[in-house]
Amino acid sequence: MPLKKGKSKKVVSENIRELIHAYERKGKIGNVKPRSKKHAQKIAVAIALQQARKSGAKIPKKLRKKKF
Repeated sequence: MPLKKGKSKKVVSENIRELIHAYERKGKIGNVKPRSKKHAQKIAVAIALQQARKSGAKIPKKLRKKKF
């Protein structure tokens, strides 16, 4: 099932739920085969937030700390 378009918290959470359900059915999310359920959750959140950003949500990307 394709992901819903939108930027509300409800739509984002429904998209995450759909992606996790796909992982439980097929063992992968899209073309990615996560190594654990926790990793699948992180991927699902990233995909759902990316979809929300495409719909116009002003969600900042997570900034990673640089290691020196």
